[in-house]
Amino acid sequence: MANQDSTNPSHDLFEQFVQAQTCKEVQRIFSELCHHLQVDPRDYQSFYTKLKERLNYWKAKSLWVKLDKRAQHQDYQQGEVCAKNKCLVLGAGPCGLRTAIELALLGAHVVVLEKRDSFSRNNVLHLWPYTISDLRGLAAKKFYGKFCTGALDHISIRQLQLILLKVCLLLGVEVQTGVEFKGFVEPSGATGWMAKLFPDNHPAGKFQFDVFISAGGGSFVPYGFKRKELRGKLAIGITCNFLNRHTAAETQVAEISGVARIYNQKFFQDLLTETGIDLENIVYYKDDTHYFVMTAKKKSLLKMGVIKQDFSDADKLLAQVNVDQEALLRYAYDAAQFSTGHCLPDMQFAQNHAGQPDVAMFDFTCMHRAENASLVRERKGKKLLMGLVGDCLVEPFWPLGTGIARGFLAAFDTAWMVRSWGKGRPHMEVLAERESIYQLLSQTTPENTSKKYSAFSIDPATRYQHVNLNSVKAFQVKNINIIYSFYFYSQYSVGAFEVLLKWCQQHTAGYDRVNVKDLNQSWRSGLALCALINTFRPRVIDMASLEESNAVYNNQLAFNFLERELGILPIMSAREMSFKGQIDKLSMVHYLTQIHDAFNERTPTKAPLSAPKVNPDPVNPDPEPSLMPGFSSNEECYFCCQRVYVLERISTEGKLFHRSCFTCHQCGTTLRLGGYTFNQHTGE
Repeated sequence: MANQDSTNPSHDLFEQFVQAQTCKEVQRIFSELCHHLQVDPRDYQSFYTKLKERLNYWKAKSLWVKLDKRAQHQDYQQGEVCAKNKCLVLGAGPCGLRTAIELALLGAHVVVLEKRDSFSRNNVLHLWPYTISDLRGLAAKKFYGKFCTGALDHISIRQLQLILLKVCLLLGVEVQTGVEFKGFVEPSGATGWMAKLFPDNHPAGKFQFDVFISAGGGSFVPYGFKRKELRGKLAIGITCNFLNRHTAAETQVAEISGVARIYNQKFFQDLLTETGIDLENIVYYKDDTHYFVMTAKKKSLLKMGVIKQDFSDADKLLAQVNVDQEALLRYAYDAAQFSTGHCLPDMQFAQNHAGQPDVAMFDFTCMHRAENASLVRERKGKKLLMGLVGDCLVEPFWPLGTGIARGFLAAFDTAWMVRSWGKGRPHMEVLAERESIYQLLSQTTPENTSKKYSAFSIDPATRYQHVNLNSVKAFQVKNINIIYSFYFYSQYSVGAFEVLLKWCQQHTAGYDRVNVKDLNQSWRSGLALCALINTFRPRVIDMASLEESNAVYNNQLAFNFLERELGILPIMSAREMSFKGQIDKLSMVHYLTQIHDAFNERTPTKAPLSAPKVNPDPVNPDPEPSLMPGFSSNEECYFCCQRVYVLERISTEGKLFHRSCFTCHQCGTTLRLGGYTFNQHTGE
């Protein structure tokens, strides 16, 4: 058997593939293996089956058993449920690759884009028990023999990426590295949604997709997804990596799963006395590198010369120009030496992707989370489902080790959303269900998730102990997830704002005292909105009777008509529109786009200015909600019972709230979605 294996090139290539330790090496060897076996990865629907048939190697059987068991789960319906869907995943980090695996198992055609051409992140990730079980089910042990042996519960980011990359390739996922996503190419008559890439002529630029998943980290959040900052008291984290030569002496050094000052004051006092370093906590993990992460006190960093000058603003405080890099290296080195009892021999910094010592300092109390996890866009009748996973959805709080755990949960939730999309469910129902599940993500811990790890699947009910898939209703996401049939306005849609502006100018031209120069301030008096309405619905508004100085009346007149006749909800009150210092441009684009969509099929029939007009019933400048046409109780704030405008609303538990009203009943603190408990009996 051994002699036969050694003479079979495909077996040798498979062994090399399993052992490969760089991204480029994995891709190169896999390409050679496919060429030798004469299987084409582009034939994604039958690729895995053909690969198994032609690589009839006893050492590969354990791998096939693991992957087959996963693929045969009822959620995937034999890979048929999403067989017609094409998915573009941005980012080959752990969360992006994990999402791609699930989409491939659902039968979708999946392409992953990654800007970098190498995996170079040394930092080590803490794994929750379910993530260990999940990765074992994907044959992680086959690709990385040391995976979570004994009591180990961590892995380097780089090693995790390599494991997931190999699984992706085996399942027919197309992974393109060294490719930068520059934006969307909107559908034309003959083509669907595509990506604008760099290099311009990259073949992936021809890929047409109906699902886009961003796993590009906090640096790339597609336009349309709002993020909010969560900031606590300043806490400065330092990470550093040292070379691991895997010597006997290094093996003997014990890891530190987490030492905090409140539990071991003597340790930190001795550290301060000996080195002048003052820490709140420190963690040491051993993997491809010796990895340390610690929380340092600002006063200590200033005293040791790491931070040059004190600032109250965290960004200024930790700006590169305000940090002495050599002093930071000494600080990290001395802390690592002391915490390991000076037992690590010949400590030398590992290098980061830029070839510099792998040491970083950051403010980990400033975190961002997206307000919504999904959107749908439409252009020329072609819909695009968009979702977020990883750090661009929720940035992790590293002391709790939530990054990969919640990242993988979000990957499964996203795959469940795509599954519903593939089954043809109404898109608003798909989005509402996704947002219902998203509300649970920030509350998850190892203790409150299901303990039946072997039963975990993309079905949320197998993972969350108490999940209500209908806590967010379809009507609540309608105003968040606007479907822009006119255009997909974003920072990547060149000239989109200009197109809308020209349309508005064209249909308000010739009206007295109306001069539309922009998409926000020109609309303050309300005359431009009334003119736009008059162009498409003549004799509804008596333009000659309107006064520019009576802006509140004019805006309310327009708002009432647009809501009553077209179902377009106002984005703010008429008074705010008239007197607000700066009208938000994107909010007005949102509003005007809906007006365009409503009028787009109607031929303009602007009446002559002398023609008789019929005014609607007189309106009060700021009418009570009960008197406003088209206003219903489901648009009231649950707490104060006053009207909630689009820009100030929060939707949760099937109810609407003013942001200012969404506060804790006990302490009055403003709450965030996913960070509260709702009492169904008292309504508090």
